[in-house]
Amino acid sequence: MPPRIALGVHRALSPTSRVQFRVRRCASTSAASPEIYDVVCVGGGPAGLSLLAGLRASGATQGLKVALIEGQDLEKNRLPKDATLDSFSNRCSSLTPASVKNLQEIGAWSHANLSRIQPYQEMQVWDGVTDARISFDWDSARPLLSPRKPSQPTTIAYMIENANTTTTLLSRLEELGGVDMFLATKVDSIDLGTDTERVDLSSWPVLTLSNGKSLAARLLVGADGANSPVRTFAGIASRGFDYDRHGVVASLKLEGEGWGGPDHKIAYQRFLPSGPIAMLPLPGNMATLVWSTTPDRAAKLKSLPPNDFIAMVNAGFRLSPTDLDYLHTMPSGQEEEIAWREKHTPFKKHDIPMRVAHVQQGTVASFPLRMRHADTYTGERVALVGDAAHTIHPLAGQGLNQGQGDAAALVRTITHAVQTGQDIGSILALESYNSERYAENNAMLGVCDKLHRLYSVGSGPLVGIRSLGLRAVDAMGPLKGFFMSRAAGGV
Repeated sequence: MPPRIALGVHRALSPTSRVQFRVRRCASTSAASPEIYDVVCVGGGPAGLSLLAGLRASGATQGLKVALIEGQDLEKNRLPKDATLDSFSNRCSSLTPASVKNLQEIGAWSHANLSRIQPYQEMQVWDGVTDARISFDWDSARPLLSPRKPSQPTTIAYMIENANTTTTLLSRLEELGGVDMFLATKVDSIDLGTDTERVDLSSWPVLTLSNGKSLAARLLVGADGANSPVRTFAGIASRGFDYDRHGVVASLKLEGEGWGGPDHKIAYQRFLPSGPIAMLPLPGNMATLVWSTTPDRAAKLKSLPPNDFIAMVNAGFRLSPTDLDYLHTMPSGQEEEIAWREKHTPFKKHDIPMRVAHVQQGTVASFPLRMRHADTYTGERVALVGDAAHTIHPLAGQGLNQGQGDAAALVRTITHAVQTGQDIGSILALESYNSERYAENNAMLGVCDKLHRLYSVGSGPLVGIRSLGLRAVDAMGPLKGFFMSRAAGGV
């Protein structure tokens, strides 16, 4: 076989990756022709699965030939059938009403295990240095707002395990059928095709899979994470930085179901100079923790025995930043020290979450926090969704929702292209997706980054200014209503 000619410089995607993705054009036509697809999606996370379900559920696009390529066995990512309500995964996400509405529209939400999903109606957010506070609660804010629109939600968000979301979307895809799934299959290379007698594939991405198959994509969708091979193939740069922070997560059992009761759940977030600590409600008396902090403190928290870890989580919502600084330096004995300090620290119990009574074994973990944004979401016959296009600080809980918004917007874009007779992979056809999602996601990334930087300051004039601003927003009904609407996905 004649050699293939490289058109670009290739490079490894990550220190642990041995696969190098190259932009190359095949110079030989003697090889077996690839199987042709309208849409090939690389990545079987919530964004990719939602995209495929949306395409199959739409009358205009259900006739497209589509495929999913996923390196993992998604069956292992499903929610266990014997899962009980006293045990939850530490990988949970906050779904906005807008995301839930999209899942309903594509027929997926009916497959969700609703008993494991917890809607919450209120969020308490406060400054750990000054105790300035803002309360997000539709019921309490309604007297200050304009007459409530019929579409305005009463639920701020829904806490759901990622495994539940994956199972929901997989079940819907199985119901719809028509998706060729290549699971536990890796992409060995992505090249440009050739001009054959049957069809001109010279601008089409051609994927060679680890099982030996070859697929040509009229439109290649990268839903393949922050180190996206599809983005690398398209030559799209991604810019950003590491926060030098880790997110510590855990599944917790509380002493009770919370101050709001079973029908009014409350999420709590306290901004500390080292990063925000959040406790979000799950069904019953369960909750999920996301504590953003420095890498050394994250390592310290993970090393603690359960009794000291539980004490540190309770202290994170009750004690001063100075107290917390000292507690992180202690080699052991945090539980006893915190019990003494809490006796000398006044706080209103209804303004903070109920005490943690138990941490679920094996759920304490951490992950690095980064901000990344691709220069564009589209290229010739390529579109990016989810983490392949953007990664965000978790303080606003918008990562998964941004991916769901991407998937819904790309389905609309492809639908419009099909209905108007356009080539779904052309830059012109994809432009509306890029223009709609890039600006919205960029604004959200900017807000979360600025909030992180604003609340990382532990002293000085800025502390007083930010507290004044927080109290002002809390007192201004229409402005607070606007922020609540945006947090709920703009429904």
